[in-house]
Amino acid sequence: MKTTLHIAAACLFDERGRLLLVRKRHTRFFMLPGGKREAGEDALSALERELLEELELQLPAAALQPVGQFQAPAANEADTWVHADIFRATLPHAVQPAAELEELRWLDTTEPLPDDLAPLLRDQVLPALAATL
Repeated sequence: MKTTLHIAAACLFDERGRLLLVRKRHTRFFMLPGGKREAGEDALSALERELLEELELQLPAAALQPVGQFQAPAANEADTWVHADIFRATLPHAVQPAAELEELRWLDTTEPLPDDLAPLLRDQVLPALAATL
């Protein structure tokens, strides 16, 4: 039986329209900032907590607009799926990696996609974002 992780993540855009991606330590794939929901935690609360931990970023709930819910194989965990609540926002200022993050990258969604994107991002979220632009 496969494990399902419930996560919340954010599509954070800079003033040039680029999407912020993160890579956690000891992993290969880039993904959206965010993370696992704790027991009893709603998606927005989880996302606010994760953004503070990962990027030292405080965004009010009103700044986070829902994109949708998506499911895909987990990028870094075998026999695991993620069920994700995805939100979008514009970054109010520059951010730096904190907590378990190893690297940040900006993705220009009009350019060819790199081969190291998490399946959820590549196969679900980016097509959904493209449909709304």
